[in-house]
Amino acid sequence: QVHVVESGGGLVQPGGSLRLSCVVSGANISDYGMGWYRQAPGKNREVVALSRPNGGSHYPQSEELLGRFTISRNNAKNTVDLQMSNLKPEDTAVYYCKANVFSVNAYWGQGTQVTVSS
Repeated sequence: QVHVVESGGGLVQPGGSLRLSCVVSGANISDYGMGWYRQAPGKNREVVALSRPNGGSHYPQSEELLGRFTISRNNAKNTVDLQMSNLKPEDTAVYYCKANVFSVNAYWGQGTQVTVSS
């Protein structure tokens, strides 16, 4: 059975940085597209960043996120991270990791809360 666990969320001031980590067990992520998503209060869940099995990354939302967020993977450790910098209050959300994103058989983590506030 595949398990996905996120960590690294917390409270950060505007302009600060956080690094989220996602660890997958029960599968080898080298075969998987991986993704980070977020859901803000009262809003739909949206994709933040995607990492293809070959290591290519994609930021579907906007160029603005591309400049502040970076997704990276370590296939040997079965982890995928999201480095976030210059955080803004509008980045406040629950951040979710998703494994095997390009398949109908995808797996979600429980999420980690990120709050950006002074």
